[in-house]
Amino acid sequence: MSKVCTHGRKKDVAMRMLEESLKRLQTDHLDVWQVHEVIYYNDPELAYQQDGVIEALATARQQGKVRYVGFTGHKDPSIHLDMLSRGSAFDTVQMPINAFDPSYRSFEHEVLPVAVKKGMAVFSMKSMGGSGESIVQGALTPTEALSYAMSVKGVSTTISGIDSMAVLDQNLQILRNFHPLDERQMTDLRAHGKQFNDGRYELFKSTVKYDGDIGRGLHKFPSSGELPA
Repeated sequence: MSKVCTHGRKKDVAMRMLEESLKRLQTDHLDVWQVHEVIYYNDPELAYQQDGVIEALATARQQGKVRYVGFTGHKDPSIHLDMLSRGSAFDTVQMPINAFDPSYRSFEHEVLPVAVKKGMAVFSMKSMGGSGESIVQGALTPTEALSYAMSVKGVSTTISGIDSMAVLDQNLQILRNFHPLDERQMTDLRAHGKQFNDGRYELFKSTVKYDGDIGRGLHKFPSSGELPA
């Protein structure tokens, strides 16, 4: 799996990125190719423009260089819904799913049902808040965070960032012992998350902390590092 980061640039840029990914991965095709970081309100319009990235997805699939196509994002469910409403036959969608999401710009409530109805594979991400803020600050345990994300009905797979062998071992242990949470347990975790419905544990929604500098630059915004603290 890989992503394509055109951020409004044309089809030729996307196809060049695909060839670079295939070369680096030493393969002749990808299982999944997704439009990366669809987080600005005009991103759907830019993606669907003539000779844009949506055309690149279709061409790559026709050429047999990718099997499935989709898009990712983490900012606002309305942007995901806009992408889904414009007619492209996406196979996958990647979005935040965690115990805080149901109470704040909820992808679980707004986007997940639409994706499931369309028969799409849903990849959940940011179960622990992006960089584990909710774990570090004691709002959730790793087991609670991952178990919640993996128990949400309609989610195909949960993606969890791993930056050390210790975290890998931790996640594997959680997976080995995993049993889907029942409705009461899910309700309790959502109720717990509701007290933090100001975005403090979903900074990818509420701040620019997780916005890539390339995308910001191409949208004519200053890089996150150039903004006042």
